[in-house]
Amino acid sequence: MTAEPTGEHAPDGLLAALDAYEAALMANDLDTLDDAFVRSPDTMRGDDRGLLVGHDAISAFRGARGGVPARRRTRVEVRPLTDDLALVVSVSAFAAGGNGLQTQLWRRTDDTWRIEAAQVTGRPKAFDTTIWRAVGDPLVAATGSGTLDGRTVAVKDLYAVPGHPVGAGNPTYLLESAPQSAPAAAVAALLDQGASVRGIARTDEFAYNLTGRNDHHGTPPNGMVPTALPGGSSSGSASAVCLGMADIGLGTDTAGSVRIPASYQGLWGLRTTHGAVSREGLLPLAPSFDTVGWLTRDPELLLLALDASLPGLATTGTPDPGVLTIVTDLVDAAEPAVQRAFRDRIGDSIGEVGVDEVTLAELGIPPLEELRETMRLVQAAEATAAHGPWIAAHPGALSAVVGDRFAAAAANPPEQVAEAVARLGALRAAIRNAVRGRVLLFPTAPGPAPSLRADTATLERTRTATTAMTSLASVGGLPAVSAPVLTVDGAPVGICLVGSPGTDRTIVRTAGRALRDGAEPRLPAAAAD
Repeated sequence: MTAEPTGEHAPDGLLAALDAYEAALMANDLDTLDDAFVRSPDTMRGDDRGLLVGHDAISAFRGARGGVPARRRTRVEVRPLTDDLALVVSVSAFAAGGNGLQTQLWRRTDDTWRIEAAQVTGRPKAFDTTIWRAVGDPLVAATGSGTLDGRTVAVKDLYAVPGHPVGAGNPTYLLESAPQSAPAAAVAALLDQGASVRGIARTDEFAYNLTGRNDHHGTPPNGMVPTALPGGSSSGSASAVCLGMADIGLGTDTAGSVRIPASYQGLWGLRTTHGAVSREGLLPLAPSFDTVGWLTRDPELLLLALDASLPGLATTGTPDPGVLTIVTDLVDAAEPAVQRAFRDRIGDSIGEVGVDEVTLAELGIPPLEELRETMRLVQAAEATAAHGPWIAAHPGALSAVVGDRFAAAAANPPEQVAEAVARLGALRAAIRNAVRGRVLLFPTAPGPAPSLRADTATLERTRTATTAMTSLASVGGLPAVSAPVLTVDGAPVGICLVGSPGTDRTIVRTAGRALRDGAEPRLPAAAAD
């Protein structure tokens, strides 16, 4: 039943257009919904996830949304503004409970009413299930007091959280997992310094993806670009921090799973030196590359999380470098627009820090393709060893994309895998030797976050290009920080600093001082409840 409008008489045809739009929403009729909005770059739609400007951006969002829950309008207020312009405010009652509010500006052109601007307020949520698997206030209280008092943590669903099972981004795996009796070492370190666990955050299945897309639970929002993917696999942790739901995102980084969501969502993200932070209580993907990492909204809090987990670095860190080294190959691997933005931002120096430039060959490091392929083969073999038996015992439990990736990993030729495993040690040694005494500088990712509507083939090409850029730190077992510095086509792209083993604190401090143009350090307020 449609509510009768109140207020001034509705212009001819407006209520019929409103009814047609509501019917299209319930049917998820994308063509009709596209036609219901004014086809203009100035058309707007806003909700709790952000503002979309332009018909194309709205269409991209809607195509990835997946429909609206069943509802009926209970009240409609119409206020004609001119003969061909009207303000409409509707209240909707959802079949599953709760009310929503829609405020729309309708314009008539060529005898057809279309929406020119819309603000949507959805029904209240207990919590956003695309971001969180479990959430509390707090979910787990602090066990001590220290530098993280009052801070909240979004814990990636690979870490042991006391009283809760590990879900690994897969509902079948979650059902078979037992509640954990003790926190993972990385969780315990934050709790001991006064932080509390706000919740367990979503992850790509078994962390074997970089997009943030999860077919089981939905895709967490990109807090900076509503029409784009959030980046993964530490997707929920990144989204929670970007949206102010938590202060610290505890993630993992194997092939870029902290660095990439940090780049896509304008966050600070640190991949730590391989093996520096204990992985006890962490579900593995590829132990040769797996590292603990964090995402924050500023570098000061990132340093506090690092110091809580590796207190020795706070007193034994290396001096800040006087020169940062641009790696030409890694700049050239980025998209042209990112290359231009990077060159424009860096110039010949960054504040008081000088800049030089070298190629991988001049550093004695093999080409990116060799690094990427070595990482791909070793990661695939270790992922198969870690999860292959469970996957074989649960046919159909994985989403198509991640299932295909695991199948491809298991099918890699054994001789190629053996060669990659054999050369990993020498590659790691060569990279570490080349980076000693340097801090490398290059874009974090090839480009901004891909569209929510990107198809599988496009995302696989993006993955290949991305892992070529992330492989240097991963294969080298090196610390890497992504700093939110660049803006390309209105979207964030990070700049990455990579240092030698144990320089985790140095690279974060250097990035904070050099890339923020000497801004005074500031600590953010704790995330609002």
